[in-house]
Amino acid sequence: MHASHEQVHPSALLAAVRRAEEVGFDAAMSSDHFSPWSARQGQSAFAWSWLGAALEATGLPFGVVNAPGQRYHPAIVAQAIGTLGAMYPGRFWAALGSGEASNEHITGGGWPRKEVRNARLRECVDVIRALLAGEEVSHDGLVTVDRARLWTRPEVPPLLVGAAVSEATARWCAEWADGLITVNAPRGRLERIVGAYRDAGGRGKLHLQVHLSWAESEDEARSIAHEQWRSNVFPPPVCWDLDTAEHFDVVSEDVSVERVSEVVNVSSDPGVHAKVIREYVELGFEEVYLHHVGQEQERFLDVFGERVLPEVRS
Repeated sequence: MHASHEQVHPSALLAAVRRAEEVGFDAAMSSDHFSPWSARQGQSAFAWSWLGAALEATGLPFGVVNAPGQRYHPAIVAQAIGTLGAMYPGRFWAALGSGEASNEHITGGGWPRKEVRNARLRECVDVIRALLAGEEVSHDGLVTVDRARLWTRPEVPPLLVGAAVSEATARWCAEWADGLITVNAPRGRLERIVGAYRDAGGRGKLHLQVHLSWAESEDEARSIAHEQWRSNVFPPPVCWDLDTAEHFDVVSEDVSVERVSEVVNVSSDPGVHAKVIREYVELGFEEVYLHHVGQEQERFLDVFGERVLPEVRS
């Protein structure tokens, strides 16, 4: 499952991942935001504190999507990855991306152009890898590092996965990533993203985060998706460059339910969700993380554990 810190209080989210393990989910991943996408979502806990609790409270492997370079210095990200990797060997991975202004503007620095953000991320990846390998790192570039060394490291460094929502970024991630993660999209677009990554020599597993809305009735499933996720329908560069939850709420005031259904799989029928998930697996995605966009998680987990996971696995 996907643990959405923007929508659920961290204590309730911890209970949810415990329940996810109980009902048969194999793994979990976590967002890492300073701000929610909407005031209606209403939360945004610190992911790294929560991840330690979640790894201790369950036996699940966990990943997190992180943006090093502005809000996070890469040496601090490396230390966080190294500590969780040392404490929970083989159970943690990190996906690295270039970030969004809604999280990064808090430092008071300017928001760089996309090509600069990518170059900065590439420097951060090299710094993080070197530190996890036990090297002392000094670096002068878009990020600065002075004689950093990790004293606590895992025997095997956790995987560093590339986060991409476009073919161009997926192709670029193939240069450095141990795998790729993207979000649900129409089949043709996902095929192109996967193809771009693999054709460029991309290695490792393909991960997919799936936004979905399920409820007992179709109307309720549509209402949940619209209430919670209509501020998340905007493609880049809008989603990269808006600063605050209030900005997202203003620009999404007139977003229709139909528009939300283009980015969220909405259905009251568990069989429909199972069919769609199987289609993602057929595209080559080896790890699929389900994100029910509603704030109440327990009923979704119970129903999907009983009726969706067995059908997908069969």
